[in-house]
Amino acid sequence: MKEEDVDVSVRAIARCGAGTNNIPVDRMTELGIPVFNTPGANANAVKELIVCGLLLGSRRVIDGINHMTSLGEQGLAKERVEKDKALFGGREIKGKTLAVIGLGHIGASTARDADALGMDIVGYDPGLSIEAALKLPREIELADSIASAVSRADYISLNIPYIKGEGGTHGIIGKDVISHFKDDAVLLNFARGELVDSDALKTFLDGDKGARYVSDFPDDVLWNHENAVVVPHLGASTGEAEENAAAMAAETIREYLENGTIRNSVNFPDASMPERDENTIRITVVNKNMPGVLAEITQVFAQGNLNIVQQINHSRGDIAYNVVDIDPTTGGGGLELHELQKKVTMLEGVLSSRILWGTAGAGTGYARNINGEYWV
Repeated sequence: MKEEDVDVSVRAIARCGAGTNNIPVDRMTELGIPVFNTPGANANAVKELIVCGLLLGSRRVIDGINHMTSLGEQGLAKERVEKDKALFGGREIKGKTLAVIGLGHIGASTARDADALGMDIVGYDPGLSIEAALKLPREIELADSIASAVSRADYISLNIPYIKGEGGTHGIIGKDVISHFKDDAVLLNFARGELVDSDALKTFLDGDKGARYVSDFPDDVLWNHENAVVVPHLGASTGEAEENAAAMAAETIREYLENGTIRNSVNFPDASMPERDENTIRITVVNKNMPGVLAEITQVFAQGNLNIVQQINHSRGDIAYNVVDIDPTTGGGGLELHELQKKVTMLEGVLSSRILWGTAGAGTGYARNINGEYWV
């Protein structure tokens, strides 16, 4: 998605999936447009493919299938099958150690299922929340760094977001981290292709000591490596995952449009205010996170003699979000609703505003401050 794809009337953007690297999030933030994702909606689908990846990385199933196809074409399958199966030996995953890097929805689910399969689990997640921790298997051992986690692992599952820029996660699995891998470690990447330094990993795989790479993303370096299995981004490609993500995205947008509620946004603060009384009017305001703006917003209501019934003001980085319920019966300043919205929207630092009234936000008014010009 590019900025020119976003019409001036767009209130919000929802991504059916966790990753938003195909959306110009920083620019949307500057424009005052919340971007939502659907964390966890496809977690089970991706987790199941990771479990499949564990097996693909431990048993040369794909190589064996391709070999049988070749023998079948020659009419030699029955004659050679017992002799040639020795070419595709493997190992069992029970009793082996899995390092799970990132313990969110997918990582925690992967850890639980791998534990049920008899694997030992080592986890690493510097941002581990209490909610996520409660979903982990009791026997999990938490490491204090990626290097520490992978150093004892037979299998490594990447489950972290891709973040560009300084301090981000681009190429986080590079030469330094790979140097801590066991010689026969299997790396599973069902998170993002850009997390892995392909050249460094190729050097590791060239050692041909049993190491494997199973990835759900195209790779210009490793696409035909004999120790790599590249899957065409099938992680969330199930009917169930697509339905879950679409339903979550639709519900998130509905809550935002009708009630001003923000949850699962990657650029706006979470915000939820109690249900609005049917006789009140709810106004949401998006502004730059700078001193004095909130005071000026409330001053506009005061000038109209409007009583604020309830309000919240939350901020995240450079953006602030306000939800204000007013009692229209208290107004005696002669300020019409459309005039009130214009005054609020055109305050310095304000990016946009919405007015919600009636049942379930049946009435809405959207206005933006675009470089000092009022758009409604």
